[in-house]
Amino acid sequence: MRIVLLLIATGLLLVESGGIARPAAKAGVVSSALIANSSTANARVDFDSQLKPIFKSKCMPCHFSGGQMYDRLPFDKPDTIRKLGHRLFTRIKDENERRLIDDFLTQAP
Repeated sequence: MRIVLLLIATGLLLVESGGIARPAAKAGVVSSALIANSSTANARVDFDSQLKPIFKSKCMPCHFSGGQMYDRLPFDKPDTIRKLGHRLFTRIKDENERRLIDDFLTQAP
């Protein structure tokens, strides 16, 4: 009984530590997860359609036309968002919205 438990424990340790290799993918075969990740990574974040609605819902009326802060920090302009960067996260708490903003900040203008 002890030997069986020892063999099971050893097998679990090997699997968890990566000591047992997974079979290699066939040449020319790409997993659908890899395709999905690479297409998501290459997608550009559009300021007007994806980010502006977030800022309108969180930062109106102060940072949009007619607001008290519009002249200093207009949130309807991409340059303002790039200038502020991650400091926007003090007000934007939703992880999906943060991810979109972060993707926008890391893409080339």
